[in-house]
Amino acid sequence: MILIGQYDSPFVRRVALALRLYELPFEHWPWSTFGAADRIAPFNPLRRVPTLVLDDGEVLIESNAILDYLDELVGPAMAMIAESGSARRQVLKVCALATGLGDKAVSLVYERVLRQQQSDVWVARCEAQIGSVLDVLEAQRAAIATPFWFGDTIGHADIAVACVLRFTGEAHPHLFDAARHPALAAHAARCEALPAFREIVQPLLPPSPE
Repeated sequence: MILIGQYDSPFVRRVALALRLYELPFEHWPWSTFGAADRIAPFNPLRRVPTLVLDDGEVLIESNAILDYLDELVGPAMAMIAESGSARRQVLKVCALATGLGDKAVSLVYERVLRQQQSDVWVARCEAQIGSVLDVLEAQRAAIATPFWFGDTIGHADIAVACVLRFTGEAHPHLFDAARHPALAAHAARCEALPAFREIVQPLLPPSPE
């Protein structure tokens, strides 16, 4: 398998972490959606990452769809999410909140880098959405005593939250305050201390409009 995209993307990173934790071998092509958009296009016409090229040439796009395939590949006994029912829906909800937060954090980066004059209305809306999600996730995590979100072992929710917290903290340090969100900060630190997280990481590089 070939994973296309840079690890400073929280969406690419969550897929790479799942591949590593599932012990699935893969090749990494660290192509940027800006600098290498034309190279990505033959695999993904949206020119977006993550893009996963399977061994038979099939191409999967979008992190949730890719993770769904990986879960199917390793089977329910190994999958980092419940197979069905309420337990699965709870994980998916946390993942949706985290990735939605990530979308807004990425949007703010593009707004800052690509627009000569930022839209105050758009920035305020994105920041409000990010703040609301952080508050909800903080309350949930603070009420959980287990090492990870849904028990003693890491799952997709843990990875998604940790990846978007790192990205948001690097891109918009004024939005993620460890003093205001101590449970989330502790969760991120616990995940980032794991060998896979220390291996699969890339400091955030601002996108270039070139």
